Amino acid sequence: MITVITSALIAILTLGAILLGTSVRIVKQFERGVVFRFGQVRSEVRGPGLAVIMPVADRLQKVNMQIVTMPVPAQDGITRDNVTVHVDAVIYFRVVDPMRVVVDVQDYEAAIRQVAMASLRSIIGKSELDDLLSNRERLNQGLELMIDSPAVGWGVHIDRVEIKDVALPDSMKRSMSRQAEAERERRSRVITAEGELQASQKLAQAAETMALHPAALQLRLLQTVVEVAAEKNSTLVLPFPVELLRFLERATPPEPEPPAGPATSQSVPALSAGLPASADQCLPDTAAMDRAAPNGVGADR
Repeated sequence: MITVITSALIAILTLGAILLGTSVRIVKQFERGVVFRFGQVRSEVRGPGLAVIMPVADRLQKVNMQIVTMPVPAQDGITRDNVTVHVDAVIYFRVVDPMRVVVDVQDYEAAIRQVAMASLRSIIGKSELDDLLSNRERLNQGLELMIDSPAVGWGVHIDRVEIKDVALPDSMKRSMSRQAEAERERRSRVITAEGELQASQKLAQAAETMALHPAALQLRLLQTVVEVAAEKNSTLVLPFPVELLRFLERATPPEPEPPAGPATSQSVPALSAGLPASADQCLPDTAAMDRAAPNGVGADR
């Protein structure tokens, strides 16, 4: 009798342990539990901790509430300005309604991946290449809205969508590099021209100042001599401007002219009186010499 009672107690305890094991579930902090009783979903969502369900009748399905990082496979597309690109992206999303995720969609991660791929191809076709390269923030916002519209009905919230990389053909890369080099060359030439313009304006102002104050040119010349002498050169080339000569000429007083008296006025006629009347009187008579020396004797002599 005692053996039968002991066996019955052991069987009851074993059955109770089995029933307790099938009716008690542990829900983690980042999970939520959705209970199905005979295939019908219960309205109450089980929170973290111990969740007791009816054995055989109930089935608990756990839903992860953490933020999921999903890479979007790279998509080939043609931009609005007819450039072939290879673009990939990444999505950050989380579940906000575990009951909808379980009931309304079979595999919400696969559904979001497909929607993201289609939205990425659509955003590539609507955008230009410059927008994909430089205006990604606006494209990320547009892509997030396109994916979030169907995801809200599935109980999923899209936190962030980012375009990771835009791969271009090699020919387009070379064209863009040449364009960048030409743009930098243009900027350098513009900056050089602006520097020349500013320098010419300052030189014109300096020339006006030196024209008003001639001593400034001499001071500048002395400053140039000091700068050249500081290099300890054995040869010194000193420019001597014409303006300095003019300045020295203006600074030097003129010499006094001799007084005009009667002696000076009379000396000129006296000198002119001693001169012959004409130059022909001082020359010998060559015709008379030829007659005096016939047969060319005088000429040979």
